[in-house]
Amino acid sequence: MMKFIKNCLLILLTTAICVVTTSCGFMKTHHRSSSAVQYLYPDKKDYVETPGIPLLELPLRIGIAFVPENTVGRQTLTERDKMELMKEVSQHFKNNNFVKSIELIPSAYLRTEGSFANLTQIRTMYGIDVITLLSYDQTQFTDEGLASITYWTLIGAYIIPGEKNDTHTMVDASVYDIQSRKMLFRAPGTSHIKSKATPVNLSEQLRVDSMESFKEASTDLVANLDIQLELFREKVKEAPDDYQVVHRPGYKGGGSLDGSL
Repeated sequence: MMKFIKNCLLILLTTAICVVTTSCGFMKTHHRSSSAVQYLYPDKKDYVETPGIPLLELPLRIGIAFVPENTVGRQTLTERDKMELMKEVSQHFKNNNFVKSIELIPSAYLRTEGSFANLTQIRTMYGIDVITLLSYDQTQFTDEGLASITYWTLIGAYIIPGEKNDTHTMVDASVYDIQSRKMLFRAPGTSHIKSKATPVNLSEQLRVDSMESFKEASTDLVANLDIQLELFREKVKEAPDDYQVVHRPGYKGGGSLDGSL
C-alpha cells in the first residue's frame, strides 16, 4: 500500500514539474515581408534619393504591382490573393476622372531588388506613368505554454496546453511617378489578431490567422487610400511648383488634379 502511495506521489510530482516547465514556455516568431524600400533602394543603407519634379500628364495611366517578397519558403500570399487586392485598389482609382487606365502587373515582371530600372522597363512595357507598389510585413508571435484550453469530459476537466498567438500585419501602398522617381503619396493598413491553438492544430491556426489578418489590413488600407488620395489632390493644388500638371490632347479636366477641379 505504501509503495502504491509513493508511486502516486511520484507521478503527481512529475506532472507538477511538467506543468511548471510548460508554463515557463518560450516565444517563437514567424516573419514574412515584402519591402518597397529594399526593392527600390537595394544595398544602400541610409540612401537618399533626390527625385525630380513629377510631370503628371492627365489623365494618368496607372500600374499596380506587388513588390517581390523577402521570405524564403512558404509565402503568405498567392498570386490570386495579390490580384484580388490589386483589383480592390484599382476600383478606388477608377472613381477619379483624372485616371485614364489601370494596369494590374503580375509579380513575375518585378525582379528582386529591381529598383527604378525595373520600373522603367515596366513603364515602357505597359505604357504607364505612375505605379502603386504594394508591400506587406507580417509577424506572428507564439508564446508556448503561456495559455491553456480546457475540455470538459465525462470524468472532469481535461486541460491541454495551448499556444497564445499574436499576428501583426501591415499592408502598404506607395504611389510613385516613375520618370521623376518621386513618391506622390502612400496609404497604410494594419491589423492585429489574437487567437489560441493546441500544439496539434497550431500550424493550421497560424495559416488562418495569417490570411485573416492580411484581409483586415487590406480593408484598412483601402479605406486609408481614399483619404490619402484626397489629401494628394489638395497638395497638388496648393503646391503648384512641386508638380507639373499638363493635359493630354482631348482631355478637358474636370475631376483632375489641377486647379480646374
